Formats: sequence, C-alpha cells, structure tokens
Amino acid sequence: MSTFDPDALECLAAIIEEGGFERAAQRLSITQSAVSQRLRALEAQVGTVLIVRSRPLKPTPAGQLMLKHAKMMRLLRADLEKDLKELAPSAAGASRDEERISVAMNADSIATWALPALDALARQGLPVEIITDNEEFTQEWLREGQVLGCVTSLGQALRGCKMVPLGTMDYVAVAQADFARSRCPKGLNAHNFHQLPFVAFNRKDYQQHGFVEHAFSLPRVGLKQLYVPSCDGQLRAVLAGWGVSVLPELLVRDLLARGELVNLVPNHRLSVMLYWHCWNLSSDVLEALTQALTEAAARHLKSGTPQKTPPGRGSKRRGTA
Repeated sequence: MSTFDPDALECLAAIIEEGGFERAAQRLSITQSAVSQRLRALEAQVGTVLIVRSRPLKPTPAGQLMLKHAKMMRLLRADLEKDLKELAPSAAGASRDEERISVAMNADSIATWALPALDALARQGLPVEIITDNEEFTQEWLREGQVLGCVTSLGQALRGCKMVPLGTMDYVAVAQADFARSRCPKGLNAHNFHQLPFVAFNRKDYQQHGFVEHAFSLPRVGLKQLYVPSCDGQLRAVLAGWGVSVLPELLVRDLLARGELVNLVPNHRLSVMLYWHCWNLSSDVLEALTQALTEAAARHLKSGTPQKTPPGRGSKRRGTA
C-alpha cells in the first residue's frame, strides 16, 4: 500500500469541500497552480482520475475513497491533538482550518437539541464543521466520506459504520394566535387545510404534507406553500402571520405556553425517529461526539417508536438552503 502525501490528500479534500480549485487555494494559502500540481501528483500515484472537472466539481468513486481516507487522517490527528493536550498542554498547537471534523445534521436538530450538545467540545478546541441537509439525505454525506458522522432518520447502518438510536422528535402544526382566530378558529381539519398557506422550509420539505395526510387519514394532499429556508426564519414567518407550519415541538414549546402560537391539531403530533451514524473506528474524538449527542438526545428527545407516515411521503425535511 502506497503512502500518500498528507498535503496532497488535504488538497483533494479542499477542492471537494470548497467546490473549486480557486477557493481550495485560498483555504490552503497556496497558488491555484500548486493545487493543480498536488492533485495531478495524487492522481498519478493512485492511477486514476479523482475529480470530475464538471460544474459543480464532484469526486469520482476513487476520489470518494481518497476523500474518506483524508477525513480519517484528520480524525487521527484530532485524536493525537487531544492526547497531547492532556499529556503536555504546551506541546499541542492550534488546529488548522483544513483539519475540520465534519458532521451532517438536519436543521431542526441544530436549532433545538444538537448544537448545545457540542458546546463543550467546541470550547475545548475541536474544529467541528456542521453540514446541514435533509435528515433523509445526511447519510449520503457519510456514504461519500465527506463527513465522519451524521444525524439521520434512516435506520440502516452503512458498511463500516455504527448506528445509535437517538430518539423521536415530535412535530406539531402551529399558527400565530391572531391568524388562528381569524382563519381557522376551530383548528386545522380535513375541510380547511387546503384554504390555508403553509410555511415550508424549502421544496424538499414534505413534513407539512406528511402531517396533514397522517392527521386526517388522507392518501395524498396538495398544499399552498411559502418557503423560508431556515428554522428561525420559518418560525418568524409564522409569528408574523404568514400561515401555518409544522415545526418541532421543542422549538415552539415556550411560544405555545405563552399563547403567542396556537397548536391547531392538539390531539395529533408527528414523530420522526433520529439516529446517529458514524465510522466504526476506535477514536476518542468519535467517542466524545457520540457520547455528547446521545446524552443530549436522551434529555430532549423521546424514546420509542415513531408514528408511521403515509406511503410516499416519509419524514423528508430540511434540505440545504
């Protein structure tokens, strides 16, 4: 097995992560010509093309394997850095930007329970990078080797990875109090949902459809939707009276208690089961991430089996903006 140049591996990772040669050069503080030279040298050593020069750039299957190798090398360095800090604090240097530890999560988890779980690790200097995507698509980032772990709604582990159940996240249909009184004084039901605007995250957000279909036992529905691609923005839009939205109960709990929001279907909530997937490696950093996320999930999420959503809809939600 050949020994690959760490600088060349980081160069490959930078090109893929930054989406181009110029931005990779800026991140690595080298010239664009040097980026090209390092990539060509790595491709020559591997014996195949690693990046498809398309728009956007994307790794070949061999490039995905090399990217995963680069991420594993980062993880080893992060473990070493952690151990050095414990044994000889003055000997451990600052982490470089290119040595980021990447994980993928859905925006709802970031906005509610997951981000505080990483507080201690971030303050200790772990160079974490959080990538946001739909909870049914975060696993693709792990499959491609672009992250070392992900929070997902998919309950099947990938080869070479381990899976830990986290719990269920509950979703409720809410509206601003004045909007509810004027537009749906008796709540949301099977006869008025099609008359109301729904505030969705983006076009990948099918949570609104799934909630209505499951709550009223409908096979398939069409909704009038507005799109606001952030959790905070979506909540602000609902508070401004733009329409109805299906949001995490954790996110709106206090606003419901204060009466600023109204639960339009109080006898129904949609539950989405979440899992933590990560590489099955012996690593102090991975163990710390796993422990932090599972402990936070135990405090904030519910254990048990999620409700089933209608066929064809699932729990799709929260794509990238």
